[in-house]
Amino acid sequence: MVFVMLFTALSYVFSPPISFNNRHPPVSLNERLSDFVGVVEPTANPSRISNAFPGGRYQTPIESILVQGGSLRTWTYRSPKVEQVQVVLSSEGRPVDADIELWHGPDNTPCKMRIYVENGRTRPFSAVIETPRGPNTVAVRNIGQIEFPIAANVVADVVDMPSIDCVQSSTTIQGGALRTYPFDPRVESVQVLLKTDGRPLNARIELLQGPNNNKQVIELYTEDGCDRPFFCVLETPGSGNVVRVVNTAPVEFPMSASVVPGAINNDLRTGPVMGGDVIIGGDVGW
Repeated sequence: MVFVMLFTALSYVFSPPISFNNRHPPVSLNERLSDFVGVVEPTANPSRISNAFPGGRYQTPIESILVQGGSLRTWTYRSPKVEQVQVVLSSEGRPVDADIELWHGPDNTPCKMRIYVENGRTRPFSAVIETPRGPNTVAVRNIGQIEFPIAANVVADVVDMPSIDCVQSSTTIQGGALRTYPFDPRVESVQVLLKTDGRPLNARIELLQGPNNNKQVIELYTEDGCDRPFFCVLETPGSGNVVRVVNTAPVEFPMSASVVPGAINNDLRTGPVMGGDVIIGGDVGW
């Protein structure tokens, strides 16, 4: 026992001193963030790389985030160079019921909208929100039940822009008035652009397919329709699609609306519609 204690003491005395310079160097903030976001080296495929990190690191494109029923997800853009973001909401085929808000400073919501889509796979919601003078935060809340999750994606690098026909073909809708726009079955998508002369914008956009059959509904509010116009693309598969735009503001707040076809399938052969031109058991009406 004494021999063991003597051997332990001698090994402690003649052991090399501990060097405090061999500790691991401090971890930078970017290296800590790399544990939470996927990073790849610059030698990877450039087509799948965006948002460069300092020091040669790159972030992979962010995929859609699954928002469960009753939950909230936010996307924050601190740079004032981000002036537009595109919000895309979809589902596996179930309904989409969500609230979208733009937060600009404390207790300031310059833009908000309520979204309802009957089928988030056939008709996904896609809209462009103006975000001047950052920082801005886009909040997406799934107000549906827990059985109806939605896939949300907010991007700022590539957004949809209205065509020249959409910008030039604007009509005035007075406060409290509505206007309908029917479309041919060959029209697969519709561009909608709403703006004002600087006054608040309150509108309701409905996509109908048949009498009182709302496929998509957007209730919109914008504090300045000139600084923050609204632009969206509505998917219109099938026949009998009608876009209805309602100015829900008072008569003192008119707005300009442009509703024009987006994608057109000229190879589609249009036939009779049941309940329309065809008479069951009789001749075809013209």
